[in-house]
Amino acid sequence: MELRFLRDVDKREIDFVVIKNKKPVFAVECKTGERSVSPHIHYFKRKTGIPNFYQVHLGSKHIEVDKGITILPFWKFCIDKKL
Repeated sequence: MELRFLRDVDKREIDFVVIKNKKPVFAVECKTGERSVSPHIHYFKRKTGIPNFYQVHLGSKHIEVDKGITILPFWKFCIDKKL
């Protein structure tokens, strides 16, 4: 397994990408507050083969934004991923 970040030449980035057997499993964007989904998530969802994107935050909002894009509290992410 590997942990990487994702950034393009226009400086759009995603904080973490988890890779297993050389394939991306999911990506995580971290925010301190509850916000609408980062436009970088939508961009990289279209451009990559990463199946799931999560935007985690310190609040309580949990929303399935689109297929493969979820906004959720950090504690919930940790429970769901068994971290």
